[in-house]
Amino acid sequence: MYGKLFSSCLYGIDGVMIEVEVDLSSGIPQTAIIGLPDSAVRESIERVRSAIKNCGFTFPLQRVTINLAPADLRKEGSAFDLAIALGLLTASGQITLPEQEKTLIIGELSLEGGLRPVSGVLSMVDLAKRQGFTSVLLPRCNSEEALLLEGMKVYGLAHLKELARETRDSTANQGTPLHIGSFDHLQVQPSSKEAVTVRFPSAHEDYSDVLGQLHVKRALTIAAAGMHNIILIGPPGTGKTMLIRRLPTILPPLSQTESLEVTKIFSAAGKLKEPEAGLIRTRPFRSPHHTISPAGIVGGGTIPKPGEVSLAHKGILFLDELPEFSRGALEVLRQPLEDRAVTISRTKAAFTFPAHFIMAASMNPCPCGYLGAEPPLPPCTCGPGRILRYRDKISGPLLDRIDLQVEVPRPGDWPHDPAPLSSASMRAKVQAAEARQQERYRSHAISWNSELSGKTLRQFTQLGREAEALMRSTFEALGLSMRAYDRILKLARTIADIDHSDEITSAHVAEAIQYRQLDRRSRDLMG
Repeated sequence: MYGKLFSSCLYGIDGVMIEVEVDLSSGIPQTAIIGLPDSAVRESIERVRSAIKNCGFTFPLQRVTINLAPADLRKEGSAFDLAIALGLLTASGQITLPEQEKTLIIGELSLEGGLRPVSGVLSMVDLAKRQGFTSVLLPRCNSEEALLLEGMKVYGLAHLKELARETRDSTANQGTPLHIGSFDHLQVQPSSKEAVTVRFPSAHEDYSDVLGQLHVKRALTIAAAGMHNIILIGPPGTGKTMLIRRLPTILPPLSQTESLEVTKIFSAAGKLKEPEAGLIRTRPFRSPHHTISPAGIVGGGTIPKPGEVSLAHKGILFLDELPEFSRGALEVLRQPLEDRAVTISRTKAAFTFPAHFIMAASMNPCPCGYLGAEPPLPPCTCGPGRILRYRDKISGPLLDRIDLQVEVPRPGDWPHDPAPLSSASMRAKVQAAEARQQERYRSHAISWNSELSGKTLRQFTQLGREAEALMRSTFEALGLSMRAYDRILKLARTIADIDHSDEITSAHVAEAIQYRQLDRRSRDLMG
């Protein structure tokens, strides 16, 4: 007696198809689960045994072998419970399942037969759809998440007894199989939704709230237009945090592909709280506390889960008071900032999570916070050595990866701005620059100027004689690394796009260079 059903589990943030094979044979009653199961999978047999008994069925008193294929992939989580239970009931002849459609089966069972939700449903259903499955049977609590993908029938199950509600009093205990002709009575229909309207998070936050600081708003516009990393440096109380927290209000909305990718990450991390609201349409904004560990930043755990860099994918990772973060937490950012992905290796597997985000940070210029401040602010009490030690918490390789290093001074006079620059006007510039980039890179595997590298960087950032001379002199004067040199080119390309210019002029290069504030200040201190 043999049965085979299809289930799925997560591998990183992606779903993996798993064949659940059940074999019943003569011998001493015992149950074995093979195929590299973890402890949660091995414990599933006790949940399944109790659920089957409490729903009026009989657990087979035979030698039971459950194989989860492919056998060389470690299986984790509790999503196999429902498939194992139905496989046992099918192999033992107690029920017959519909054969007319290819169905994915996922869900965790309680001891009395109820279905509990599982994480990562969106990734699993997306995989099933791409592999030709037409339907999915899963906990009713997860049905709204599964309905985010069109073209799949979604069957929501709250309890094992609901499999054949109409004939539940049939002869399951009389030796005759309980025939389930279809799951149609379990089908969940998508709720009628109006056309998706992207709402920018500007109802209570807008750059018009910030008076003055036009040069900082210009830098933030450039960062948003090209997905460039940015750090704001200034004394306490100058509005650094306020400015960065409004950065989501000028970012373009997520595309359909990006929305699906971001929603899958949150689903895999168990943080998709309102799936009935649809796919995530606004770019994520993550702001972890400075006590966060390196594993919290990049992800980790026995079963690796996405960290803050992945939860900020296609959005913003805001690190307030950057030097207060531990050196270890900051150094692990180097690889995801460069590769736009993070790989976490374990003994039996390696997991890769996407991590393409804008790193936005803020910091004081020195430990006391008043370096370069003018009256009425108090004078700086830090010596050059103390300032260098403070800034040494941010390594040179990490600093190289921050494109815009912008000073935020205290306004000299009482700010008076009758028509402050608003998020709407800044967003219009960002979207116009984004459109130019989409058109330029339509035949390339990139979308933003910050992704340029190698041949594509040289192809799309060609400089005239005057701009090239300026770059050469700056490279020598500031002692820039080749990485910083390339990032200035990318930044100049974005500035040209904002100015609707196909050519990168010396003015664009000069503006990009003047954003390397920490490079210049460090040389001044060391001199």
